[in-house]
Amino acid sequence: MDRQAAVAGVFYPEDAQQLHHTLTRYLADAETDAKVPKAIIVPHAGYLYSGSVAATAYARLKKARHLIKRVVIIGPSHRVAFKGLAVSQAETFSTPLGKIVVDQEAVETITQFSFVGYLEQAHAYEHSVEVQLPFLQEMLDEFKIVPIVAGDASAEQVALVLDTLWGGDETLLVISSDLSHYHDYATAKQLDKLTSAHIEQQQYEQLSVDSACGKVPVSGLLKVAREKSLRIKTIDLRNSGDTAGDKSRVVGYGAYVIE
Repeated sequence: MDRQAAVAGVFYPEDAQQLHHTLTRYLADAETDAKVPKAIIVPHAGYLYSGSVAATAYARLKKARHLIKRVVIIGPSHRVAFKGLAVSQAETFSTPLGKIVVDQEAVETITQFSFVGYLEQAHAYEHSVEVQLPFLQEMLDEFKIVPIVAGDASAEQVALVLDTLWGGDETLLVISSDLSHYHDYATAKQLDKLTSAHIEQQQYEQLSVDSACGKVPVSGLLKVAREKSLRIKTIDLRNSGDTAGDKSRVVGYGAYVIE
């Protein structure tokens, strides 16, 4: 079974060549010489709005093009309400750039947890995982994915899954989340700056759904980072007023790395 692209032509270009050019343009403007991260938090809006912010994190994978073989991606559910974490029985996930194989062994490993289950409708139209895939295809060679959609789950549950799949240098963790939604530009900047401080200080208890729509997966990553004494830093913090122009009602975007 293949999970076909649901938001190609809406969130990002449907034409493979145009998509490649779009990604190349965003990545060319980002720093590539920094240390390769173990985990990243990146936004999931349409590329016009958040693509340049996401690229600041993805560009740092350049030196690991041949090294990273597995990517665990967790994004929040926007369309379906459920408890726990949802995986898919799909063997591949498609984008205009081709198919990506799902690491079935890893998926089966985490279904041992009672809060992880197969739920195809959680994946069918969800963009939070899908919009990350073309960036990964652009930056990495051969790799498999572990796509997870987060419903109503605790930081402890997400942290348990991330810790189980942590692996070594061959595994990258991608957490998909936007920040504040639909405030005016000045208010959003203030709120997102505070959220970034909480993220850097790993104070996931201070986060709300209003501060980050991916609060659930972000909190899980921060919990693991705290337990492993890892450092997380902000590498980009903007909003749609910076990227798309309209400053009356904006959405916040941040890019963060754990190295």
